[in-house]
Amino acid sequence: MKLSWRPGILEYSIRELVPIAKSLESKGKRVIYLNIGDPLKFDFQTPSHIREALKKAVDEGYNYYSRSQGNSELLEAIAEKERRINNVPVSPDRIIVTVGVSEAINFVMAVFIEEGDKVLLPGPTYPLYVNFTKFYGGTPIFYKLDENNGWQPDIDDIKSKIDDKTKLLVLINPNNPTGAVYSRKRLEEILDVAAQHNITIVSDEIYDMIVFEGKFYSTASLSKDVTVIGLNGFSKTYLMTGWRLGYIYVHDPVNDMGEDICNAVLKLAMNRLCAATPIQKAAIQALKGPQEHIKEIVEKIKNRRDAVMKIISETNCLEAVKPQGAFYVFPKINCKGPWKDDRDFAYKLLLEENVLVVPGSGFHALDKTHFRTVILPPSEILEEAFEKIKRFIKKHVE
Repeated sequence: MKLSWRPGILEYSIRELVPIAKSLESKGKRVIYLNIGDPLKFDFQTPSHIREALKKAVDEGYNYYSRSQGNSELLEAIAEKERRINNVPVSPDRIIVTVGVSEAINFVMAVFIEEGDKVLLPGPTYPLYVNFTKFYGGTPIFYKLDENNGWQPDIDDIKSKIDDKTKLLVLINPNNPTGAVYSRKRLEEILDVAAQHNITIVSDEIYDMIVFEGKFYSTASLSKDVTVIGLNGFSKTYLMTGWRLGYIYVHDPVNDMGEDICNAVLKLAMNRLCAATPIQKAAIQALKGPQEHIKEIVEKIKNRRDAVMKIISETNCLEAVKPQGAFYVFPKINCKGPWKDDRDFAYKLLLEENVLVVPGSGFHALDKTHFRTVILPPSEILEEAFEKIKRFIKKHVE
């Protein structure tokens, strides 16, 4: 029996070295995990009113299949949130609830991509965009994020890579893995390019409320003539990672194809039935209930960001652009050692110092000299981890 080629193209470097880390732990080693962006693995907790809402939903019998599009009250709450927080005039009928943003990415690529189509992706990018582009027969084309300009998208590079096969242009803002928050001017320039070439934009905004400096602008809020598909969810801001709840919305300012896109996505949603009904009920309270925790988590992560940046600034061989949002730092390794590339660096660092980071090439960075680390652990753990990273580099370079 011959299996399909599709699973063979899937890569997810964020979890690639975890089996080695678990093997080290089985031998009594203590591993510091800096690979996965999950606040709940550290000293963050889902707000109590959201947890109570889930318990109440289960006890009150909301345990059946819901509408494939999503609970009506939740769709209204999401629309209100997008209007109030992100200035996006989206209506509930243009929103579809998904099982996390991961399913949303899958749905979008399934709806748009056919054999030979191209998708413009940031380099570096979140790996699922590459995986699902290839899964449906498309070709990922990477445009440059300019490290010398705060990891902002390079407009000239975007323009140079558009052709008649380009179907989608993906933005991740605030960015994973770099932590960049895109300027209004840069987003408007990208929208102008998309309008000239009649390209739909996919804007991943899962970290929209985790911003330390500057102002976040939702792409759809700035679009006058470009269809923007927004992706967002509850994992990060509402500390609901394991609950797996996200959403897609379609902003179609010229009423060109928004209805067709929503209908196509909804057909896919019907074939997986629905997102978990009691979790949808709890998400309503996440949006309507107290929001004080957001300011608290942003301040906590900002302080940890500052601690990491201070350590990096004092470390030979490492430098990093200060992230303005999300909860990652993407340091550059500026010296040569006995590692072949960034993957080998991460592998040897794990074996020798028991610190798990993700190689930048796992995010399809355009060079192989970076790694991504989360900035979620308490400062003392981050400081310990970076002391180990410094020791590892010093041992091999000096």
